[in-house]
Amino acid sequence: MLNTKDIMQTIEMIDQQHLDIRTITMGVSLLSCCDPDPKRACQKIYDKITRKAEHLVSTGEAIEGEYGIPIVNKRISVTPMALVAGASETDDYVPFAQALDRAAKTCGVDFIGGFSALVQKGMTEADRNLILSIPDALASTGIVCSSVNVGSTKAGINMDAVRLMGETIKSTAMRTAAQDGFGCAKLVVFCNAVEDNPFMAGAFHGVGEAECVINVGVSGPGVVCHALQSVKGQPFDVVAETIKKTAFRITRMGQLVAQEASRRLNVPFGIVDLSLAPTPAIGDSVARILEEMGLEACGTHGTTAALALLNDAVKKGGVMASSSVGGLSGAFIPVSEDEGMIAAASSGHLTLDKLEAMTCVCSVGLDMIAVPGGTSAETIAAIIADEAAVGMVNSKTTAVRIIPAPGKTVGDTIEMGGLLGSAPVMPVHQPSSEAFIRRGGRIPAPMHSLKN
Repeated sequence: MLNTKDIMQTIEMIDQQHLDIRTITMGVSLLSCCDPDPKRACQKIYDKITRKAEHLVSTGEAIEGEYGIPIVNKRISVTPMALVAGASETDDYVPFAQALDRAAKTCGVDFIGGFSALVQKGMTEADRNLILSIPDALASTGIVCSSVNVGSTKAGINMDAVRLMGETIKSTAMRTAAQDGFGCAKLVVFCNAVEDNPFMAGAFHGVGEAECVINVGVSGPGVVCHALQSVKGQPFDVVAETIKKTAFRITRMGQLVAQEASRRLNVPFGIVDLSLAPTPAIGDSVARILEEMGLEACGTHGTTAALALLNDAVKKGGVMASSSVGGLSGAFIPVSEDEGMIAAASSGHLTLDKLEAMTCVCSVGLDMIAVPGGTSAETIAAIIADEAAVGMVNSKTTAVRIIPAPGKTVGDTIEMGGLLGSAPVMPVHQPSSEAFIRRGGRIPAPMHSLKN
């Protein structure tokens, strides 16, 4: 039963502590749009998305107005496009991305995800065509996001795909050089990608999902940080309990919005993704949560342990609040999108090596990292391989969203604006990984993948 205290606390979380619904994401299956004629397929894609998501934005805005809960983004995710475009008699998949872009803009959403391929064990011709189309696709569209899954605990790591993605990221950066390589901010490389993730750039609508579904992503780093201010100096079990209770309340709010959107749109409710997704705004930072636990600066010794506690407590609190918690649920550490992470990276306290260690215990991985524009495709591929290995061995989702900023070097900053923020250009190791990456083939799945 609701009481005045609970209502007032929730209002305070929204008004002063940056609590929000980060996204309502509608997943749409496009398998019915397959057609040998690529023009007909693109028209079917446009028609289906605009039909299914016609009222998504207006419904989100209505819920936002009636409940007073900020809903930052409305988004769409679709079936991995390599599976749809593969039925068409063409090797140019850029028009499919442009069809997604047109449909998304007609619907008024912020982003559409699913220009994607799943290549953890091998690449079909369609997969390769899609990957080769990514640079032009992201350069010629505004709000299309792309993802490629190159590894899994069950399949191992497809090193041929890893090498190709290193080259693709470099090409994408060059195609969008006038925007500091902005296209790379819309491209993520996964290991163990999930099918119900509502967050961009990695969202796609998995083939195991329903025809259409509503997923919601909730975010509240500021709320957690504020809650920890009341337990300064207390033991870590108290810290964990405080985070769990806070995550419980945040998840309840997310489930309310998700169920209401599902009812109004007459679309099944999928999951609530409770991810502490930061923004560049002061007071909305995961890094500041870690510092509130007692670290002088994010990135110093103890950071990985603090993040492990945070991620675990968030999941435990969320699972108690809803039987439909899914997606990635945990804590994100995107450097450019987190005011505290930006400060730590700029001061040199937070390095790529430390970020890699942190990704062992959090949600996703090396996210929104800017590196010098001269970084080689092989070095980028090696960074992807390292992160994929973390995900494969630990049976968790990891990812790389890295921006080799054209013309920039260590000490420079790239500006992307909005939720994407700004990123200090971070150094990479200089010794070459070229011979390692050029071996190709597949890194076998770990022994513990044999669970049957």
